[in-house]
Amino acid sequence: MEIDAVKFLAAAIALLPIFGVGIGLGNIFGQYKAAIARNPEAESKLSGTLIFGFAVTEALAIFCLGVSLIILFG
Repeated sequence: MEIDAVKFLAAAIALLPIFGVGIGLGNIFGQYKAAIARNPEAESKLSGTLIFGFAVTEALAIFCLGVSLIILFG
């Protein structure tokens, strides 16, 4: 197998955790909406946790992209 083909395959495999990131973000925002629908007064308490959870989950996608680009062009 040629080295370029292996690089493309490895870069694609490195991007697989992004599916989990999409599921996680959907879960985070879905549960946030459900919590606000049940108790609207708790929105100010939950918004900080929402932003933190979003940032940590999105960081995983950025790291996956970085690793994929390092594999592809490194």
